[in-house]
This record gives sequence, structure tokens and C-alpha cells, in this order.
Amino acid sequence: MSDRDPAATEEGGAAAEDRAVTEEDGAAAEDPAGPQDGGTASGDPAAFQERTRARRLAKLDALRARGIDPYPVRFDRDTTAAELIDRYGELAPGTVTADVVHVAGRVMRERRHGGLDFADLRDETGRIQLMVTRDVVGAEALHDFSDLDLGDWIGVEGTVVCTDHGELSVRIGSFRLLSKALRAVPDIRHGLTDAESRYRRRYLDLILDEPSRRVFAIRSAVISATRRVLLDGGFREVETPVLLGQAGGAAAKPFVTHHNALDIEMTLRIALELPLKRLIVGGMNRVFEIGRVFRNEGLDTRHNPEFTLLEAYQAFGDYHDMMDLTERIVSSACTEAIGTTVVEVGGREVDLAPPWHRATMAELIAEHAGVEMHPSMPVEAAREIADRFGVDWLDVWGSGKIMAEVYDETCEAKLIQPTFVIDHPREVSPLARPHRDDPTLTERFEMVVAARELANAYSELNDPVDQAQRFADEAKLQAGGDEEAEPVDDDYVEALEYGLPPTGGLGIGLDRLVMLISGAE
Repeated sequence: MSDRDPAATEEGGAAAEDRAVTEEDGAAAEDPAGPQDGGTASGDPAAFQERTRARRLAKLDALRARGIDPYPVRFDRDTTAAELIDRYGELAPGTVTADVVHVAGRVMRERRHGGLDFADLRDETGRIQLMVTRDVVGAEALHDFSDLDLGDWIGVEGTVVCTDHGELSVRIGSFRLLSKALRAVPDIRHGLTDAESRYRRRYLDLILDEPSRRVFAIRSAVISATRRVLLDGGFREVETPVLLGQAGGAAAKPFVTHHNALDIEMTLRIALELPLKRLIVGGMNRVFEIGRVFRNEGLDTRHNPEFTLLEAYQAFGDYHDMMDLTERIVSSACTEAIGTTVVEVGGREVDLAPPWHRATMAELIAEHAGVEMHPSMPVEAAREIADRFGVDWLDVWGSGKIMAEVYDETCEAKLIQPTFVIDHPREVSPLARPHRDDPTLTERFEMVVAARELANAYSELNDPVDQAQRFADEAKLQAGGDEEAEPVDDDYVEALEYGLPPTGGLGIGLDRLVMLISGAE
């Protein structure tokens, strides 16, 4: 390109100053809160940030003294980095167009070479290179551009070009500072390596890490596709209370809080189930909710005390209908998010396209543990099997509960391809309908893929007398030391006495679904 310094390239040339990490800002720490992989040039990240902030505050004052607003109200952007790449990605090297575009984003890297500067502009869709030359913008504007700090937001008007080295770029005609960053962002070459910092300062993780931004995009697509499948299936979206007199609908320990106006103890919901089934009693035949639930339990990579849950209920259906619905939701969400139903988990391909394998809990125990178990077996025999596999049990547990614990210990980790684990013991399914062929079992399934439970569903128990007895049995378990036993809910039993039609219910942990599709750990 005729106006370029032949010694410079779009990478800045050997003599160029690369400001991915500037001498002025020091060798940026991977986490401004503390040194992870080398810290700053001074070895003191707090002092480094204070020096950086002081320099940038001085620049802020200088800008205002010149009459420049460092935080203007708006900028009229007409394209994004991804749209530019999509429209102009095939430009031949050395091509100069007359197409004027307006882009905006954060300055994440600068390369200076005399009268020619380059910078990376990052927006929510990706990266585009900027180039600015003295003969186009003038010496003062070039100086102002060179004086930008990494992390500053700018809006740019310029023309689309492709450099001699084939780098799609926007040649700046003018630019405007949109937001002055007063703190130095971490080194983009490494991102945030400290897990606590990533979660505590999610905004920094998003600034630096393209995979993290991809997970957010996948999450949005998954939830959108899930909602669309349900709405197209005639379901109505609703919202139910988060604060409850008592938590129910799952085996979990709730958070407890105090309602000042009513002067009563309340719990945060652990599930969406019981309020939604009350709506089925009221005549709303298909309902669903996507909402946050709260369980006061442990933390690990697959469990968070606060997570997003989908629950859907369909009158006149059963757990077979819920299996079909689960397949539609998961396969549609995966296709919408990544364009295929095949995901990679731990180096293995998992295909989420239906139909999925279906097996009873008893069949899986026989296959993977090599023993026969059934809820009707003598409890002493069940305890002996549990002891053989190192499974702890409580005196108040019957054979069905022990059977479920043996399954958890010996089978779940071996289920990689999507599998419906069906026909759970009655003892561990207090809200599920008795199996039509075996009253010691229930018409319930868990959907397991890549060794993790993704969904739980059943044909709903709609016999109020049976439900009241199940709650009474759960109360005995609680008294015997089982903290996760279902609490007695007399109000729900009363609702059932007004009549719940045959109903299928489904719950899917959307966070786990996003993890599966995106490959996030």
C-alpha cells in the first residue's frame, strides 16, 4: 500500500513498539489483584495498579482541560468485528476499499512505528485490526491515538482495507474516546489463570478470554432454543415465588432467610415443581418456568448453590412424553448453539441426537456392578451389597434407597452416551407415580450423559392420599438423620385433593446443559 512505511508490517515490524504489555504500564499481572504467574515488573501488583491509575487519572484531567469528554453519551456504530470479517474476509492483500464503517470496542494491543500505528479493537464479536497514519488523520490525532491506554473504549470511523500481509483492517479517518479505562487490564496473552479471580471478576475474564465469551453466547442460544421448543409445543411460560414458607420439590437443603414485614422465617426455593403443579390443578395444562433455584450445599465444578433450572409440566402426559420432550429440547439447543448434535467430552465424542438409550436402574446395576437389586429385596441383603461397594447407609433406609445409592456409586460415572435411567425405587421418589407394572418402583427417569445427571422427570403422583403417606415416610427419614428428605407440605396435598390430572413433569439443569455443549468445566 503506497502510504505505508516499507519497514512496517501489520504486526508492527521489528522496530515497532508492541504495547500488548507496555513499559509504561509495567509487565502486566495476570490478575491485578495479585501475582499469579510472575506478577508485575515491581513485584507488587497493588502498587503497580496505583501507579497506573495515577497516570491515567492525569491523562483524564488533561483531556478535560482540552475540552474532550472522556465519557460521551453515545456512538453510532453500524457494524461489528464479526460482520466485517464476514463481509470482507475474502479481500485480496493490498486491497483498499472506499467503504466507510463505524466500529467501536476496546483497545487491546497497539503497535507503533513512527507515523504508522496499528491496534487491535475487540468488541463482543471478536477482533479487528485498526491502522492509523499521520498523513490521513494528522499529527495531533496520531499522537492522541498513540496516547490511548490498553483497555480504553473508542469509536472509529474509517475505510475497510486489507494490508499487504492479508490482514483485514479499518483505516482510521477519525476516532473518539468513548470510555477511559483507569485500571490496567491483565496481560491478554495469558488471560486470568487463577480460577477464583475468573469467577470473582467475571468482567476481566470476559475482556481477555474468547472462550469465556463463547460460553455466554452458547448459554443464550441454549435458553432461547429451550424456550422455543416449549412454546412451539403449546406450553405457557410462568413465574412462581422464590420465597416460600418451606422448600419442596427436591431432595436438597434450603437457604433460610427472615421476612421482616411478616416476621417469619422463609426459605429460598430449591425447585420449581410444587408451585407449577398447583397451576396444573388450576387448569393450565402445559406450563414451564426457567428460573434460579438455591440449594445450601457443597461447591464443586458441577454443583453451585445458585443455578438455573427448567421445569415443565404437561397434563395428560407421562414420563414417556417427558423423555421425548427432553430429547427435543437438548438436541435442538445443541444444534442452535453449535450447529451440530455432536459434542466432545474428555476427548470422546458424544452424540445428543435422538433416540437415546433407555435402561432401568436395576438393569444398569446388573450390567456395571454385576449384582441383582430390587426394592423388594431384604434390607440385610441390600446392606451387604452396599458394604461390598463401600456405600454408606443409614439405619432408616430401606432396600430402595440403598439400591439407588449403589447405582450412584457403580453406574453413573460409566454412562457417557445419553441414557435415560428409568424406573427408580419408590423410596427415593416421593413425588413420582407408582410404576404401572410394579408398585415398588416409580415411573421416573434421570437423563445421564458424560457421567453427569442432566435431567430428572416422572409421571407425577396425583393421588393425594398416597402423597400424604409419602410425606409422612419422608418425615421419618428426616427424624432418622436424612437431611435431604422431602419436607411435609400439607398445602400441596390440599391442592392435590382438588384434583391433579395425569401429568408428566420434567426438570433440566440448564447450567449443566450449557457446560456439556460448550465444553466448559
